[in-house]
Amino acid sequence: MSGFKRRAVLAGSAAVAAASLIRPREARAAKGMTVVWESEVTILDPHFTTAAITRTFGLHVFDMLFAMNEKSEMRPQMVDSWQVSADKLTWTFALRDGLKFHDGAPVTAADVIASLKRWSVRDPLGKMLMADTATLEAKDPRTFEFVLKQPFPLMLEVLGKPNAPLPVIMPARIAATPPDQRIPEPIGSGPFRFVKDQWRPGNTMLLERNPDYVPRREAPDFLAGGKRVKIDQLTLRVMVDQSTGANALMAGEIDYMQYLPFDMLPILEKERSVKLLGLGGIHQFQGNFRLNHAAPPFDNPAVRKVMWKLVDQDAILTAIGVPDRYRSQSCPSFFMCGTPLTTDAGAAGNRFDMAAAKAELQASGYKGEPVVILEVSGSISQTASRVLVQNMKDIGFTVDQQPRDWPTVLARRSKKEGWSMFPVYSNGTDMFSPLSHFYIASTCSADYPGWSCDNQIPALLKSFTQAATPEERRKIAADIQTAAYALTPSVMWGQFTIPAGYRSDLKGLIQSSYPMFWEVDRA
Repeated sequence: MSGFKRRAVLAGSAAVAAASLIRPREARAAKGMTVVWESEVTILDPHFTTAAITRTFGLHVFDMLFAMNEKSEMRPQMVDSWQVSADKLTWTFALRDGLKFHDGAPVTAADVIASLKRWSVRDPLGKMLMADTATLEAKDPRTFEFVLKQPFPLMLEVLGKPNAPLPVIMPARIAATPPDQRIPEPIGSGPFRFVKDQWRPGNTMLLERNPDYVPRREAPDFLAGGKRVKIDQLTLRVMVDQSTGANALMAGEIDYMQYLPFDMLPILEKERSVKLLGLGGIHQFQGNFRLNHAAPPFDNPAVRKVMWKLVDQDAILTAIGVPDRYRSQSCPSFFMCGTPLTTDAGAAGNRFDMAAAKAELQASGYKGEPVVILEVSGSISQTASRVLVQNMKDIGFTVDQQPRDWPTVLARRSKKEGWSMFPVYSNGTDMFSPLSHFYIASTCSADYPGWSCDNQIPALLKSFTQAATPEERRKIAADIQTAAYALTPSVMWGQFTIPAGYRSDLKGLIQSSYPMFWEVDRA
């Protein structure tokens, strides 16, 4: 979750600035790539945060037991084989051969157990799984076993969940770090390894090919399958100005840019040396205004409900500059439009209506408390906030906008006081299921910023995990959404695609909204 800069086209001066910031292509390794991700990686612990940038880092440096393919199916990644007992209470997993951490130690079942126990403390799905687990034990160095108190049909979906916090596997000695503290060093077993002495916070980070990584034999398929690294080094550059980055991409000084500024798309689409990547479905993003239920005025349910009638998704996406081909029209579904769990349950009466919003606010008991909005400076989410703020002021809200950088917003939102709302957007793979949707899955969690709670939602989530068929899950998802519309943990501000850009001489780049650089090579 983060924002990005939207600046005017700086075709001349930005290119000069970019050239001064980036090493020329000739100075880079022949098998190297320089990329610009959505923001700087500041948290290197994939168990610790829901930040998408840490997930991207984690997917390169660490590995997981299972992984999701393009069809949203879970496929084995670190696991070689598994068995389930007839009563569905015992799950036995065997690790595949050749797994080794970046420090040279073999990956063992003990590492898996330590990692899952640490991750589960901070993850809603992890907590749910562990609550149903009687024992989790290593049977031998390569085999571990869950013995459950009751069947848990979504075992693989939890162990391979693609949304943060990721259930990555790390050495047991690292996993011994208390869950409320960050790990001291990011040692994983993934296809790339972090080069600590080359890290320059605020400037660059270097990941290098892990020579000990043994890829699966299957073809790559989204997050699943073989991960054959064909480059030696991946240099991550920090660029806070996206126009500078886009010009650097066109000049050939960087090879990939995760988020392109919408106002430069007409130029980029005509540039033969650049290809754009903009996908639909789960590869789109969902924007949300997350509300703080722990402090006034959104501790008042009636005030929260007003917000539904103030958000005009089409107006927000137009203000951001999202072309029609890269957006969904006024999506009412918490679980993304165009995905299996799409629903409009609960949406009736909760659509944009300024007159109704004004009347409801007057009847709500709102006392004029300032709505403190934490905005990511220069981001599209800040633009979304500005559209909403005008509507809020027009019906009588007092609003205090506080622009900050993303790390500061992350720090501020962890406290129950001092803020009311923050705008943000998240990958569709995070939001297409009630089990992973940040603001649904975290209902009644004491750890997740926003602190929204309706006890019927956790019970419904439990029922969702026990459902045996897709039809049952769709019905329960609709019931969950109905309850969520009443609770208002967040209000959606739009569903859209942010195109990525990459140099046309690259081949093998996995088509995804996630930056993934295994398989990529130069033509």
